[in-house]
Amino acid sequence: MARSRGGKGTVWPSERRSYTDLITGVTVTQLTNHCSHSHHIYFTNNGFYGDGKLLFGSDRENVTNLYSMDLHDGVITQLTDLERGRESRIQGTFLHPDGHEAYFYYDNSIMAIDLGTMEERILYTIPQDYKFGSLSCTADGQWLCFGLNEDLTDRIAMDTKNGYLGFEEYFGAKPHCMIMAVSPVDGKAKKLHEDQLWIGHVNTSPTQAHLLTFCHEGPWEQIDHRIWVLDIETGRYWKVKDKQPNEYVGHEYWLSDGIHIGYHGFTNSLEDHTGKIIGAVLFDNSHVQQYEFPFQNMHVHSNDLSLVIGDGQQTSAYHGQQFQDTLQVWRNDGSGFKGPRILCKHRGSFHSQILHVHPRLSPDGKHVLFTSDMSGYGNLYMVDMPEFESLPEMPVT
Repeated sequence: MARSRGGKGTVWPSERRSYTDLITGVTVTQLTNHCSHSHHIYFTNNGFYGDGKLLFGSDRENVTNLYSMDLHDGVITQLTDLERGRESRIQGTFLHPDGHEAYFYYDNSIMAIDLGTMEERILYTIPQDYKFGSLSCTADGQWLCFGLNEDLTDRIAMDTKNGYLGFEEYFGAKPHCMIMAVSPVDGKAKKLHEDQLWIGHVNTSPTQAHLLTFCHEGPWEQIDHRIWVLDIETGRYWKVKDKQPNEYVGHEYWLSDGIHIGYHGFTNSLEDHTGKIIGAVLFDNSHVQQYEFPFQNMHVHSNDLSLVIGDGQQTSAYHGQQFQDTLQVWRNDGSGFKGPRILCKHRGSFHSQILHVHPRLSPDGKHVLFTSDMSGYGNLYMVDMPEFESLPEMPVT
């Protein structure tokens, strides 16, 4: 039976609706509203491009595809028409710096899509016995850098997208892993780095074409060191954010200046998550800014260290109410972080990777984008960032 709708180029009418958050009174705009999961791309990857457009993924019609939304009117355009049953990584989509095309993993290949014509092409096919890691584009648009991890699924049951099955076992196996680069122009590929341990989170600097970060993946209390920088021109790599005793940091991301790397974590014990910290480190490890950062967050994001958004998961009393599952904001006035202040309720379940809330500030810092399955399905939501002082404080308990 022929499909009644859908396919590359299909235009979907606006699904937007707005409501007032009952805690703070801010206006929250729900951008998608469909009986399937929709999600923005990974929090380290910018999805805003062109004149007010946003990339996102959606499972409508029972297959995950890449979509574009016009934020002026909410109209949605389907960009890809992928086949059901083939593996894709739409959440890991990465934009070319000039916004004319995007890159994603599909059916054992790295794909490029022209965002104007919607034409697709294969840039690189993953070699047998390896699994795809993560993908990002250098600031000059000359290289796509990505991870390749040894495929050990013949002896380790793995599902890291849905509950981290096999996470510790794969780390303990010390798999052969590589960081590769492929040209989006001619498909020329080269190896940048390799090691006999799990490498993840390959993130290129948004301003420095020769720099990327990667991590030694695994349980934070067991890895040798989490955050590393690689100079792709020389092959030299080094640690950043020197590890202190009983200190655990991660979820690193580049600040918008492309020379500082943001992170968060905690000191003391993994069990009670006390001594929470947030900071940024210069790419050459010459300078660290680190602050105490109360409340538990799975992920934080910021364009710089003046304003930070987190997916707060800590329960606290405020006028007799409970404020678990709220987006929380901190402001740094130069002497340390003030806050948190509550932006809105998110009610996300974090049940799988695409349902992680992953709050992200827009490049201009005026909007906060997040995903939540508060309605039963994952959908995209956006909040205009109000003045920090206008938001209610959240007392530390």
